[in-house]
Amino acid sequence: MNTQTRQLQYFFFGQNFSDGVRTTLAILVPALVFAQLGHFEAGITVSTGAVCLSVTDVPGPARHRRNGMLAALALVVVTALVTGLAASNVWLLGLVVGGLSFGLTMLLVWGARAGAVGTAALLNAVLVLAQPPTLPQLLPHVGLLLLGGLWYAGLALLVHQVRPYRPAQQALGECIHALAQFLEIKARFYNPQTALDDDYRQLVAQQVVVNERQEAVRDVLFRTRQIVSESTSTGRRLVLTFVETVDLYERITAGYYDYAAVRAAFGPSGVLPEVAALIRHLAAEIDHLGVAIQANRPYAGAGPDLSAELAHLQVRISALDADPKVDGSTLVLKKILVNLRDITRRVGNIRRYFDESLAAAAPAPDRTSDHGRFVAHQEVELQALGQNLAMKSAVFRHSLRMMLACLVAFGVAQWLWRGEHNYWILMTVTIMLKPGFSLTRQRNTERILGTLAGGALGAAVLWLVPWTDAQFAILVVFMVVAYSFQRTKYLVTVVFLTAFLLILFSFLGLNYIGVVEERIADTLMGCAIAFSAGYFLFPNWESDQLTDHMSAALRANLAYLRQLANRLAGRPLPPNEYRLLRKDVYVSGANLAAAFQRMLTEPKSKQHQPTKTHEFVVLNHILSSNIAALTATLREAAPAVPPFPAESRRALTSALATLHKSLALIAPAATMPAPELPAAEPAAPIAEDDKSLLEQLTFLQKVSSDISKVTEGLVGASR
Repeated sequence: MNTQTRQLQYFFFGQNFSDGVRTTLAILVPALVFAQLGHFEAGITVSTGAVCLSVTDVPGPARHRRNGMLAALALVVVTALVTGLAASNVWLLGLVVGGLSFGLTMLLVWGARAGAVGTAALLNAVLVLAQPPTLPQLLPHVGLLLLGGLWYAGLALLVHQVRPYRPAQQALGECIHALAQFLEIKARFYNPQTALDDDYRQLVAQQVVVNERQEAVRDVLFRTRQIVSESTSTGRRLVLTFVETVDLYERITAGYYDYAAVRAAFGPSGVLPEVAALIRHLAAEIDHLGVAIQANRPYAGAGPDLSAELAHLQVRISALDADPKVDGSTLVLKKILVNLRDITRRVGNIRRYFDESLAAAAPAPDRTSDHGRFVAHQEVELQALGQNLAMKSAVFRHSLRMMLACLVAFGVAQWLWRGEHNYWILMTVTIMLKPGFSLTRQRNTERILGTLAGGALGAAVLWLVPWTDAQFAILVVFMVVAYSFQRTKYLVTVVFLTAFLLILFSFLGLNYIGVVEERIADTLMGCAIAFSAGYFLFPNWESDQLTDHMSAALRANLAYLRQLANRLAGRPLPPNEYRLLRKDVYVSGANLAAAFQRMLTEPKSKQHQPTKTHEFVVLNHILSSNIAALTATLREAAPAVPPFPAESRRALTSALATLHKSLALIAPAATMPAPELPAAEPAAPIAEDDKSLLEQLTFLQKVSSDISKVTEGLVGASR
């Protein structure tokens, strides 16, 4: 199975495609049924209710999805009533638009799902403006919206009831797919033809994706009582496989080496392409496993014999010891080989997902309390709303920004641009304006390009395909594609959304050329308003947030290094405590990398020291990778406690002190007290194993020193 085939399988068996099909059915069925009954307009209203509910139905535990949809249903009813009652007076309507846009955006204080509920309600208010109902029509209109929302919620919950494990399987498959891509990027480090800076940039970017996928799996697995509490074979296999996947990611991350030196020493020998080939084969094998888990089908092993490749690579490395052309020791290659053997073994462990007998034989303790510590908890407390009613709150500033932008869009639509669908201007603003300028800019660009391309595509279909049945079939396909990519590739969504809307309007008897022209004009105006608001009204620049992300990454790595010091001192660390520390390191590192990527999309005048910041991001990744490598070695050496001679103690103490200094520079209030290390042992000859430990700790000391220098440069430049 080649890469393109796997990508297609991931798409068609993934959560996004299944959600796209369900959303399309939920929207189309009411319109078709009511059309057959002679009430097409009523069917469109019911479909509108389904559209609004679909906005809130983001992946997650069934209980959270249900609560989010119920909250959205209540707000859809309220916003429809309020907007319908105010529609007769333009000034009152403007007041309602401003109040709703501010209040519903403030729901972000309770997290992304609550923010999606607010977006759904705001979208409904804007759609009511398309054809405001009269007072006698208002209650029936609200009832139809409620019916559409109940229809969508019932369909979504029914699908989950019939196949309760599918969301977790799909999320786990996507997580494994992201891990395979991460390992594929690691193979490039053994290619002397690639630039290491570019390799690191791609690796750190993929680290963000892996972290997002892991968080999605944690959210679905550890918040679903049926999975973590009930003793079902499928639930056990999902949990055990995810834990093994995270351990595998740690092992892959821990495989850091001085790649420039490795290339210089062994590039001419020809062994590095063989190392890279083995890594790519491992990545492909992991990808095959991800596809099988996501598709919920038996796994058939594919690809080369990895054990044979490992044996061949061992022979090649051993032969280099006697090669006079190789200058220096092959110890680093042997370490790489050991790491690849361990990765191969762990990949074999993931294959156990498909063996129900192994999962059934595993103990099934009550894991709910332990697993609950690995997911973030967002409580809906009214006091959080009051605490965020201040300019220091990013959510409050964004809500003000949204309110002012919506009022401008409403004024333009009412008095300056009286098009047949001028509510599109306001809708564009509500969708395009995001809390951060980088995402607002990206969405605006994609919206404009997608609208132009979608208009051309829709017009081409209507011109080249005159048959109504064929046009309807194309419309359905376009809807599925649009709703399948709305969470991953917004540009694709806009292209096909615009195209299917044009086909739909042609069915309603409208001139599609006029619709195209109006949609493009409304989109341009809405995007201009959203872009200007994001740039000029209380802008939220990523460079202003980087300090927080850097200090969080340093704190996490300090705690990670502390547990290493405790392990060297012979103090045990419970497995879950270690996994929590490891999770904090991965999450903080991914958040830092994501913030840096967003900063690069902002105007250059707003970017703060991008070169040094990139260096900090890379060094932070190298530091955590090496701590993970040392910790993994020590954990495997248990229960024996490795020696901790004075030289090693000094290197570790220096690394900790240097990181504390860096943290004090970036965020003095976040500085923690330095840990107490055990006293140095009497001087004694250093054994071979101790030399290896000392070399690794010395390297940690060097990386910590490099981080300190970069930090001084960043802090000095900002003063």
